[in-house]
Amino acid sequence: MSQEIPTEQWAQVVEAKGGPVVYKKIPVQKPGPDEVLINIKYSGVCHTDLHAMMGDWPLPTKMPLVGGHEGAGVVVARGELVKDVEIGDYAGVKWLNGSCMDCYFCRQADEPLCPEPLLSGYTVDGSFQQYCIAKANHIARIPKECDLEAISPVLCAGITVYKALKESGVKPGQYVTIIGAGGGLGSMALQYAKAMGIHAIAIDGGEEKRTMCVDKLGAAAYVDFTTSKNLVQDVKKATADGLGPHGVIVLAVNEKPFQQASEYVRSRGTIVCVGLPANAFLKAPVFDTVTRMVTIKGSYVGNRQDTAEAIDFFRRGLINAPFKTVGLSELQNVYKMMEQGQIAGRYVVDTSR
Repeated sequence: MSQEIPTEQWAQVVEAKGGPVVYKKIPVQKPGPDEVLINIKYSGVCHTDLHAMMGDWPLPTKMPLVGGHEGAGVVVARGELVKDVEIGDYAGVKWLNGSCMDCYFCRQADEPLCPEPLLSGYTVDGSFQQYCIAKANHIARIPKECDLEAISPVLCAGITVYKALKESGVKPGQYVTIIGAGGGLGSMALQYAKAMGIHAIAIDGGEEKRTMCVDKLGAAAYVDFTTSKNLVQDVKKATADGLGPHGVIVLAVNEKPFQQASEYVRSRGTIVCVGLPANAFLKAPVFDTVTRMVTIKGSYVGNRQDTAEAIDFFRRGLINAPFKTVGLSELQNVYKMMEQGQIAGRYVVDTSR
């Protein structure tokens, strides 16, 4: 361990279910044999972090907990078994902090489905601290030419929506609808879709998000669910042939949009569920689902190869996640805005303040 690494650090700690987070000093951990210690410079704030604090998912949460899983920083220490990560490398802490690497799913490159995962900011401490531990096999390898502040939201939001677009099977020249397009995940989904040659129809609410989605992020069309008198018809009309989108990426934080998607997706289309509203259920008419051959599926986070591909889009300048940066000490205010639906794009916390 380098003598430059402090023994204490600033962190945001959830001390009890329901929060709030407490900005305090905690010890800096030492990496295990197969782990690295990353000096986190910036961390994106995801809606999952709010779920972790509130404890409203059917998944046990570590308490007390340091949240966060979009941490970008510099490797400052490594375990004795780590040979392919160097001190000074840029690296990212993702949602999947580690997996067993030996089960059926890990052997199939489906390590996010490992039955014994380590989840950053949920089952293990995450990136809302200045120094964070991660399994070397699962860190995001970040090229040195990348800006750590700008890439941090890619480490969850970017990878997740890129994976969902791959799972949708939508091809270049076809249409995909992004529900929640003005949020942190949606804003990047629009950019990945454009970079992949896919026409994106954005669904969200308000003129600020319309401007961001269409003028800044290249959406082919925008449907405002707060003013639309017939959302299903408006989405269908946004496609050139009026048959509806070939795919739907559902990033919503409530249940209704999941049900609506089956009404406007075209026959043989695919609905990909990504958002995780608490206590929500999927519902679609069986007759239409069968006779129109509609596919409804879930998409979780990307594997290591998806991560490398998603980062490469960013490296080539094709992804520019809209974000606002605040100090780590202001995290609770970000959560309040998130609960009130006041966030367009993504918030990033600077761990130095």
